[in-house]
Amino acid sequence: MASPKFLKISSQNVVLPDIETPQAAVITVDVDAGKIVDVERGTTTHSPQDNTQVIDVGTKFVLPGVVDAHVHLNEPGRTDWEGFWTGTRAAISGGVTTVKASAEGQCWADVAFWGGAIPGNQKDLKPLIAAGVKGFKCFLIESGVDEFPCVDEHDLRNHLEELQGEPTVLLFHAELEDSPCSTNKTLPLNPTHYEAFLASRPDTLEANAISLITRLQEEYPSLRCHIVHLSSSSALPIIRAAKSRGLKLTVETCFHYLCLSTGMIPNGRPEFKCCPPIRDESNRELLWQALVDGTIDFVVSDHSPCVTALKKLDEGDVMGAWGGISSLGLGLSLLWTEGKKRGITINQIMSWVSQRTAEHSGLSDTKGSITVGHDADFVIWDPEAEFKVSTKSLYFKNKLSAFEGMTLHGVVLKTFLRGSLVYDGVKNGFDSLGPRGKLL
Repeated sequence: MASPKFLKISSQNVVLPDIETPQAAVITVDVDAGKIVDVERGTTTHSPQDNTQVIDVGTKFVLPGVVDAHVHLNEPGRTDWEGFWTGTRAAISGGVTTVKASAEGQCWADVAFWGGAIPGNQKDLKPLIAAGVKGFKCFLIESGVDEFPCVDEHDLRNHLEELQGEPTVLLFHAELEDSPCSTNKTLPLNPTHYEAFLASRPDTLEANAISLITRLQEEYPSLRCHIVHLSSSSALPIIRAAKSRGLKLTVETCFHYLCLSTGMIPNGRPEFKCCPPIRDESNRELLWQALVDGTIDFVVSDHSPCVTALKKLDEGDVMGAWGGISSLGLGLSLLWTEGKKRGITINQIMSWVSQRTAEHSGLSDTKGSITVGHDADFVIWDPEAEFKVSTKSLYFKNKLSAFEGMTLHGVVLKTFLRGSLVYDGVKNGFDSLGPRGKLL
């Protein structure tokens, strides 16, 4: 039997762009092209046609594929931390069809790359833009890895000057101490206590950094600047003021800052360590408010794994452990679980994790929404189902997560990448399926 030329997916609940609630719709996909060729709104009726496969999911939701704009995949280099094969499998299992981090043949999701801005490499950036790199990340505080040193104000001016007028974005790990490129290493506190780590990375570090960034933006206004993983609500007034002045500033926060707070973190549990740190409950609620009002533009995972030994679990050494939280594949369920408590709709969530992240990543012509002409990246999703996070439910390489043991709502049933089924949670996950991701 010949393979079908077209795929039709119908549902009573399709998340479409610029609409507040899910709508009945039938989506038609050209299977060979991997593109959406028609979206018929307001109906689930479809006539039998030759060369057409029909999937009717009833009341289950059809979502656009998630675009996670901040993922750490360490291949080549630290592949034992996370590689393309395991990282993109974890992504696809959670409905993430595009990650910004290729190795075609290893990638289950599509992959695009950020570059790095370090002292003295400003002349390397334009050739990387021409090669397809979407933007450049820098650290204003030591990164923790020798090959990615932080930049100071002098370095930043060189990079900003070089990137003016280019179709790119400069991303900032926005923590800055009074002494450039340093961290507070002198606090005489118990290293197993989370509060000791929190005291070493106070809110002022983020406020200092964002103040510097927005001041420099006044001098270099044509280049968009972006704050990665905002954790501190104390910086929100600075961000609001910058946006009100028309500065090209965008901001992300992460699933862990919206779903966790210090009161949930026991002492001696380094799996909760990340930089900047998870803060208190009032801070978390202010981040939610800023996300809803648009001060924060979107949400990412910042999936930042390491080998288990570096987390120092046996010692419970929070201060000495690698900082990073692994959550790739859990984001939709995390936001839905917490969002429902606050009256957040699935359409809002998809704008934060798909449409706006695609725009940020320079991929909005093909990714981020169920639109004619876009890649046919879909998620079939059950909003009522729930599951308990366990190591068995995690597909990333080092199966350690701060969310283990939590009960989450919303389950990915199937994921399609460019019209092809790449994950089937109803049956056996990845069995009989193969990687179809490519470099964007």
